[in-house]
Amino acid sequence: MTIEMLETELAADLRRTVRAFLTERCDPGTVAEVYDDPAVASRELNDGWARELGLAGLLVPEADGGAGASLAEAAVVAHAIGRHAAPLRFLTSGVIATTLVTHAGDFELAAALAAGERYAAVAFPATSSTLTSGLEASDASGAEHAGTVHVSGTAAGVMEADGADDLIAVIGSGEDTTIVVIDPADARIAPFLSLDETRRLADVTVEGAAARVIATGPEAEAAATAATLAGQVALAAELAGTAAQAFSTTLDYVRTRVQFGRAIGSYQAIKHRLADLWLAVSQADAAATYAAQTAANWQHGEEDLHESQICALTALAYTAPVAVQAAEEAVQLHGGNGMTWEYPVHLLLKRAKAGELILGHPAANRAALAELLELPTC
Repeated sequence: MTIEMLETELAADLRRTVRAFLTERCDPGTVAEVYDDPAVASRELNDGWARELGLAGLLVPEADGGAGASLAEAAVVAHAIGRHAAPLRFLTSGVIATTLVTHAGDFELAAALAAGERYAAVAFPATSSTLTSGLEASDASGAEHAGTVHVSGTAAGVMEADGADDLIAVIGSGEDTTIVVIDPADARIAPFLSLDETRRLADVTVEGAAARVIATGPEAEAAATAATLAGQVALAAELAGTAAQAFSTTLDYVRTRVQFGRAIGSYQAIKHRLADLWLAVSQADAAATYAAQTAANWQHGEEDLHESQICALTALAYTAPVAVQAAEEAVQLHGGNGMTWEYPVHLLLKRAKAGELILGHPAANRAALAELLELPTC
């Protein structure tokens, strides 16, 4: 299958629109305020991308009120969000939850998410490479029927559970997979301070909470697989965006920062570091783009799932450390200014360091990739 790596006119227009919105609503000052007041990442701010731009339904089929777009378009949006370290629920609600609900066949909830009327969070530990919640359902089984089960347990470190309208949990694995929707009012949601406050974490505890079953068995397993793939692709694109922003910010700085009568970017040591960084960032962009295009082809029935998973894991395992490298170099090459709160590079570093662990550490993803390729692991 031929992969188109050049940006289409539609993708370019989408990128410009999203970046214009983020420049206006999510400037570095606004993003930094989230660390002092989490309310800055308000529902009103999220309604901007969800309703005004209509991006909440990007991955929802047109028949269910969405845009019917692919993961290639979702990656464009995620890349722009990563550049701004924006405190938006796009990855969690707009990509992972929406994909999970759509593939599970809950078209009513999918339509509500697509309209931006509701935001959902998938209850799984952010550092897990799967969406399995770790919760237990008292009477869930692989039987193909919908109903209500009672769910208990704790999912630690769930992304953006606080403020979500729906909590979606994947229970079990394989053919015993069950997907349920939990009312947040029936859960104890305990946010806690983390490195990256632009994507808040919380422990979610339920004790015998009634949950609505939306999929079981093979259908639920397939939905969880699709949502995991979507999350990996979007996160890889986001991290590539963070890396690109860290590089461009640093490049602009070393061109204008003068020491000993000349711009520091003219020194050979700085040139070499930036040349190496440019190469790594460019490769990260290419890996993320290739993964997104391959996943889009899978959505259109033109590529198999196995190949899409290989590309997604490759992209995520590569872009995560590159984003951290780019952000760390940004802090270092900004000198003393890079250590201050006033310069925005610390926002990129926190976003990159936290993002490196989401959906699995790079080492875990490389091991999963080796398993997919049937390679021996050390």
